[in-house]
Amino acid sequence: MKNKLVLLFIITLLSGCAVYGIHQYDTLFGKASIQERRVDPDSVEGRYFSQSVQPILESKCVVCHGCYDAPCQLKLSSAQGIERGISNQLVYDGARLLAEKPNRLFIDGQNTQDWRVRGFSPVLNERMQTEEANLAGSVLYNSLLLKQSFPLPSNHILPKEFDFSLERAQTCAPIEQFHQVQNNKPLSGMPYGLPAINHTEFKAIEHWLKTGSKMPKPDKLNIDLQQEVDKWESFLNQDSLKHQLASRYIYEHWFLAHIYFPKVDDTIFFKLVRSKTPPGQEIEQISTRRPFEDPKVDRVYYRLWQDPATVLAKTHLPLALNDKKITRLFEQFITADYKISQLPSYDIESASNPFKTFAAIPVKSKYQFMLDEAQLIIMGFIKGPVCRGQVALNVINDHFWVMFVDPTLNSSLDANQFLAEQTHDLALPAQEQSNTLPIFSWLKYSKSQDNYLAAKAKLANKIFKQGEHLNTDLLWHGEGTNDNAALTIFRHFDSATVLKGFVGQAPKTAWVIDYALFERIHYLLVAGYDVYGNVGHQLLTRLYMDFLRMEGEGSFLALLPSESRQDIKSHWYRDATPSLINFLQRNKQGFEQETGIEYLTDDPQKELYQKIQKTLKPVLNTQYKMDQQQDSMGLLQLVNMPAQAINLLPQVSFIMVEGDNTYRGYTALHHNAHFNITSLLNEKGQRAYKEDTLSLLPGFVGDYPSAIWYLKKHQLADFITQLQAMKSENDYFALKSTYGIRRTHVDFWYYSDLLHKIAKQYKGIEFGLFDYNRLENR
Repeated sequence: MKNKLVLLFIITLLSGCAVYGIHQYDTLFGKASIQERRVDPDSVEGRYFSQSVQPILESKCVVCHGCYDAPCQLKLSSAQGIERGISNQLVYDGARLLAEKPNRLFIDGQNTQDWRVRGFSPVLNERMQTEEANLAGSVLYNSLLLKQSFPLPSNHILPKEFDFSLERAQTCAPIEQFHQVQNNKPLSGMPYGLPAINHTEFKAIEHWLKTGSKMPKPDKLNIDLQQEVDKWESFLNQDSLKHQLASRYIYEHWFLAHIYFPKVDDTIFFKLVRSKTPPGQEIEQISTRRPFEDPKVDRVYYRLWQDPATVLAKTHLPLALNDKKITRLFEQFITADYKISQLPSYDIESASNPFKTFAAIPVKSKYQFMLDEAQLIIMGFIKGPVCRGQVALNVINDHFWVMFVDPTLNSSLDANQFLAEQTHDLALPAQEQSNTLPIFSWLKYSKSQDNYLAAKAKLANKIFKQGEHLNTDLLWHGEGTNDNAALTIFRHFDSATVLKGFVGQAPKTAWVIDYALFERIHYLLVAGYDVYGNVGHQLLTRLYMDFLRMEGEGSFLALLPSESRQDIKSHWYRDATPSLINFLQRNKQGFEQETGIEYLTDDPQKELYQKIQKTLKPVLNTQYKMDQQQDSMGLLQLVNMPAQAINLLPQVSFIMVEGDNTYRGYTALHHNAHFNITSLLNEKGQRAYKEDTLSLLPGFVGDYPSAIWYLKKHQLADFITQLQAMKSENDYFALKSTYGIRRTHVDFWYYSDLLHKIAKQYKGIEFGLFDYNRLENR
């Protein structure tokens, strides 16, 4: 009681004018200075954090403070993120005229002092280390205390003062100004817009903060895991020019992957990084905006750095490494028949163009390497640092299938020679770096794409003369075992998901990707994309991706009867702008060959989907397949809901169904239909609301749930009936009041924990914590 009275007195004393905030704190608690908080993992303090504090932070805090767009850049998923603190700088700013300095945790700052220099303010007390000061001087504590003092309103829908929009103004007050938040926004306590943590949890965090906020140092790797790391670092850092070039190529494609060693430990993840230091020494990461930029060192070393952060669904790209993978890479890059006399430079014009940098490596080696982990490579532009992907993602449809050209056909002598000749026209916007004038650049790249497509059509007319090879044999069959051969992409407005297999109903569009297209997608949206870039860089990336999407769609259309291609494409691009129509008209005559597939119906696109599914059946992943026979709950009938009802659903809805001592999870994905997806600034104007569709999948698909539903098995019939009958927002509100787990639900955190428990059962190694920043307030 005495401590609370002292703390109350201190807070009252400090709640004066903001001008005197720093002076008052300095007077009471001394000057701010960086504190040493790391302790031995086996110490009392280390075990207390790991056992009593970290689980609370992960289940109640990281679900909003984990990704790059976490409010105030506060990432509570690691000790380094907690120590870094908060910043007013926006990571995602679609209107910035000049590129911003990157602030990537673990990369752009190596210690807490680096972050203070960069303008980050602490959320832990950095003054005198007394119990009273540790609480009074902690933004984290005062944010939690504010919620304890001012809990959520009891009504179902939170009032308008709660702003959940991604572009909302952020309150990132340092402790010296926190009293202004208390006075002006008393309902902004943490967790924001969600129920308070319970009393026991609050006291656990209070004790941790009061006693100095100690956190454990990383544990040393066990012998078996260290041996695996050593083996891979040895392979990646051989002195031969072949090894050095191959390692550079591997790194530039795997730098986002969450690497693990399944035979040893599937709970510890690593990142492949560039280091100034060789294996055996402490890693010194090389910090550049992009993975291919000049490291400014004589020799780059590729190292496996242990990622200490909590695994988040949004940034989790698991990649298993083992001896079989090393053998595969050795065959692809080292024993392959090619010679290197000199390593390529890091000049930006060359480094940003993989067709120049890695010209010496055979196309088949590069393409097969990408195909081996095709889902991972495609996921790169969906996950990674792009936590808000609307600019990059409004260039794709909400649901489409992806397949790949067979590497044998795609790496013929003609194809290799063709790519060598087209290197200039395959240049990518990253060569403009992060400050770009989009209109001038777009015209330049548009002309290059015209030239490339014309040359590609000429080659295709030669290869596929009179329909030869132009059938489903042209597709990669996954070598009979690799389920990366067929992928499904779901867009959820500003995020997306990539699944193995052909999932959901037959989509409106599909892509067939060859090596050159695959490589450009990666170097445009992953290796070459800078979330801190200016508006020109972001717009140019978006505009260029229009070309790549249409190229992938065009390769799919080539498998259809020639007389059907233009009609189908016209349907995909209804109401398109005159400039786009001109672009489509310019390129529609380039490829002249008839398909080698015989069609028997008047719906060739549907028939083609069926033929491809049959061809790839041996490798089709069926994890998310849900047909009438598998649908014991009867939820599959929701896919035939009227569009009027579908329109009322958010993008991603998670459904938990309680059965007899079991729980099942399902996802309802609302797919926005468009007349076309070429409008950069007027997406709503291109919406075809009456054509919206819904996919119903087992498990939880998507990283950002918008709605969470919970019901018992005997309630399913009523739930389905009401869902299908919805016609208005009032109908949705009534259904949510019966079965929904709103932000304001008194047991929200119980259901959140249950949701993650069920998700672990479905996802296995792919499991990561969901992000609640898109959770609706309806």
